[in-house]
Amino acid sequence: MTSITAERSARAEDLKHRVAAFVNEHVIPAEPAFERHLAESGNRWSIPPVMEELKAKARREGLWNLFLPDHGGGAGLTNLEYAPLCEIMGRSPIAPEVFNCNAPDTGNMEVLVRYGTDAQKKAWLEPLLAGTIRSCFAMTEPEVASSDATNIACSIRGDGDSYVIHGRKWWTSGAMDPRCKIAIVMGKTDPDAPRHLQQSMVLVPLDTPGVRVVRPLTVFGYDDAPHGHAEVAFENVRVPKSNILLGEGRGFEIAQGRLGPGRIHHCMRAIGLAERALEAMCKRVQERVAFGRPLAEQGALRHEIARSRIEIDEARLLTLNAAHTMDVHGNKAAKKEIAMIKIAAPAMALRVIDRAVQAHGAAGISQDFPLAYAWACARTLRLVDGPDEVHLEAIAKQELQEQQAKRAGAR
Repeated sequence: MTSITAERSARAEDLKHRVAAFVNEHVIPAEPAFERHLAESGNRWSIPPVMEELKAKARREGLWNLFLPDHGGGAGLTNLEYAPLCEIMGRSPIAPEVFNCNAPDTGNMEVLVRYGTDAQKKAWLEPLLAGTIRSCFAMTEPEVASSDATNIACSIRGDGDSYVIHGRKWWTSGAMDPRCKIAIVMGKTDPDAPRHLQQSMVLVPLDTPGVRVVRPLTVFGYDDAPHGHAEVAFENVRVPKSNILLGEGRGFEIAQGRLGPGRIHHCMRAIGLAERALEAMCKRVQERVAFGRPLAEQGALRHEIARSRIEIDEARLLTLNAAHTMDVHGNKAAKKEIAMIKIAAPAMALRVIDRAVQAHGAAGISQDFPLAYAWACARTLRLVDGPDEVHLEAIAKQELQEQQAKRAGAR
């Protein structure tokens, strides 16, 4: 693993230190102003001015679109080089947007860079790269088990020079944001095609007639304003056929390509979240006294701190190994490593955050500390981009195949 971390460029290391300084000096101190605006403005779906101020400052300092690898106006970093930056951003719930590195925009921009036409890039990629609009990704549906993406029932029907889209989506993150202007919608263009060739993706401007944001959804009671997660109805929505991405029947292929880097990003942000929770835990137990001595001198708590450090570092190294494998061998070859981190990182973050909550006592579950929200975010990651069970099945299937091949080769 040491050789993996040594492969980062000097430029990547410089960006890492600059992003860390920016987050510590500007982003984390701005969190109270961000939350205060949402609480006092009378409209939780309005954008706190401090966010746009931070974005402008980050862009001036060249800390912008750092997630894009080597094309499309990004920083040109490998997955391995970007991963530590993503971890730092994960320390604050508002940090990714500050650097224009927030989901689902990152995945949508990568899709447009790879698969978009020149016209699609001009209309949607350029303003997304500039951070002047937001986007959403409409795949999950309330009426089917969307852990199996081939279940998707939303129809995309050809009609002359148009597609007519009809269906209902939910957990469409970002659709509540007033700056959200474009959705990538996944649906079926040919229900009779082979299973993985039935789906397509199409670009749908949110102001198209028939698009209706039904309601915001909460996550353990949190609304994640002003970003939000929406249920969205597409009621006979008509868009030009030129809005299709890559071509009919290519939706599942695009989804698989989109989710690989996204899972790395989610895992590294979870590690950043766990690091901040461990820091809060250590600070708390060194300051609080119970039964005549600081909590930090109590053996049980010291062991929990040690376990947390071990587990964070384990998850980080596993994630960096997945990023390295993606860079060297490609996303498809790294599918087992990606699935492994998608299991390991959120589970680790949940354990570490839970220990931090326990060390804070009743304060840990209150609004005075960010731990309850951090726990909700980490728990959600066990469902985002595929539930644990899907990834465990994929890991087991590949492991069994590899072990069988190994036995056959030994004969």
